[in-house]
Amino acid sequence: MKKLSLLSVCFFSVISLYADVRMPKLFADHMVLQRNKPLPVWGWAAAGEKVTVLFNGQTKTARAGKDGKWSLQLDATPAGGPYTLTVKGKNTLTINDVLVGEVWICSGQSNMEWSVRNTTNAAEEMKTADLPMIHHFMVAKDVSAQPLQDIKAGEWKVCTPETVGDFTAVGFFFARELYNSLKIPVGLIHTSWGGTHSETWTSREAFENSAEFKSMIAGMPNLNLDSAAAIKNRAITKKIQALQPGFANPLKEDAFETNGYNDAQWPTMEIPGLWEQQGLDGVDGTIWFRRHVEVTAADAGKPATVSLGAIDDNDITYVNGIKVGATNAWNEKRTYNIAAGILKAGTNIIAVRIDDTGGGGGIYGDASDIKLTIDGKVLSLAGKWPYQVTALQQSGAGVGPNDYPTLLFNAMLKPLIPYAIEGAIWYQGESNAGRAYQYRTAFPLMITDWRKQWNSGDFPFYFVQLASYNSANGNSKNGSTWAELREAQTMTLSLPHTGMAVTTDIGESNDIHPRNKKDVGKRLAAIALHDVYGAQGEYMGPMYQGMEVQGNKIIASFTHTGGGLMAKDKYGYIKGFEIAGADQQFHYAKAMIQGDKVVVFADAVTSPVAVRFGWTDDAGEDNLFNKEGFPASPFRSDTWKGITEQNKFIIN
Repeated sequence: MKKLSLLSVCFFSVISLYADVRMPKLFADHMVLQRNKPLPVWGWAAAGEKVTVLFNGQTKTARAGKDGKWSLQLDATPAGGPYTLTVKGKNTLTINDVLVGEVWICSGQSNMEWSVRNTTNAAEEMKTADLPMIHHFMVAKDVSAQPLQDIKAGEWKVCTPETVGDFTAVGFFFARELYNSLKIPVGLIHTSWGGTHSETWTSREAFENSAEFKSMIAGMPNLNLDSAAAIKNRAITKKIQALQPGFANPLKEDAFETNGYNDAQWPTMEIPGLWEQQGLDGVDGTIWFRRHVEVTAADAGKPATVSLGAIDDNDITYVNGIKVGATNAWNEKRTYNIAAGILKAGTNIIAVRIDDTGGGGGIYGDASDIKLTIDGKVLSLAGKWPYQVTALQQSGAGVGPNDYPTLLFNAMLKPLIPYAIEGAIWYQGESNAGRAYQYRTAFPLMITDWRKQWNSGDFPFYFVQLASYNSANGNSKNGSTWAELREAQTMTLSLPHTGMAVTTDIGESNDIHPRNKKDVGKRLAAIALHDVYGAQGEYMGPMYQGMEVQGNKIIASFTHTGGGLMAKDKYGYIKGFEIAGADQQFHYAKAMIQGDKVVVFADAVTSPVAVRFGWTDDAGEDNLFNKEGFPASPFRSDTWKGITEQNKFIIN
């Protein structure tokens, strides 16, 4: 009888838990609703419960189904607000400060995730960001083996100088351009995760209906993330033990920050450089790094600074056993002050404890940022650092977003659907560069999948072409994964209502995260303002149209020439072109503008058959623009086999 009573209590407790009307976390104070479109509103209540929604003079009702889910549509509403959204059932929910305007999804990997506070001229941009009509919703990172009904966490923030630092930088600068032109509210729903590939953002259904991917997805196991995490941790532990014999998870951190500790038996790693690229792929957790640096007697005891570039994710840094600084941010450059008296003559130890919670991990960026500065004298700290893995991240979170396809679609995108939106902006591709040829299929598949899932037509989808970055010295001679990925992105423009912002001119050769996100956002906004909002004038850079051979020259023609082609060079020289003959050997070429065309030739090629422009990882020297200031997109006229055609996405 007691057992029966206990079961009864548990049963009625579950029923009461779901009796209250609830809504997705996206429906919250400061939310922005899409103007001029029917507005889906949904949530949960007790089975059969009547739910009433009141908004801006509208009253709509729905009844929860047997599963407790209810949904309805509010009529299209022009831009305005603030309003109150009220939902009534057995309880009442009130959502305040609701604006109606333009809503855009912002997604991708780390260059979309990159925050305003870490961009060029960040202090001034934040200081002037008193823009209460721009609101930002950050979707919490999460993975799931099955589509979820709601996100893990998130909240709407009003744009102020105090809040904007944590906004997606690309999204913010995009929104600011829209607001300055339209003078109506703009809502950004930011759902991104650094280091992720497109396959994790695509649904299982899309893969099952793709000739390219159906066999891959058929082999995907029924996942239990906890058990999958345990399997992954065992495999990673074995990998670490091969590099670091005796590793146990966790490993005692035995005074690693002190000078007296002997690290002679530790393996070493090149710094700067993410550890995933140096034998520790898949490792999320804690790793210690140590650096021995010699200081002269003349500099001993002087105050100094230690600079470590950016660290992914969090660090605590010590000098000679004394803590000099700590930062919890994956994309901030570290510079810590060393007080007078800490440095000594002879060998000094810099120790850095790094916690990585997911994605890339370690000290990364430009080698020139890794240094010790004493009284104006700079000592480079780049090079080999001894390291020791001390702990692996545990629990279901040990399954990373790239471990299986669909994980981020299930957890960070599906719960947002069918929230009414105008469109999406996307910055991703770095993690797919090794499979660039397959990205020709994977990227359009993802876009088409999102549109099908939303069931609101071919909504605008604008993306950023990869910026310049010397990933692996790739070029026409060696092959370039980044050039092939840019080509796949360009080919995706065949989908309706897509657009591409070219950014080869604003990348950074030694940093995969260029700080200039303002121009990225402005270029995406230029496309949106033209295509969606009717702005006149040129809105993107020259795009290769075709070529013809005239003797020893190739004449390349372009669309989107705007007010005319130009070279950003005081002498008028055009950089970035190559031509080849039938031997498929490319040679740097001279080029000159003739109207809306470019004439290309090289002394070494008397019978050219193909032309390329910007076919390299780091295309930062490319300088062909239109007079509106938009750069030309890299291209090739040939279809010769690249270096990524055989590389396929597989489930390990």
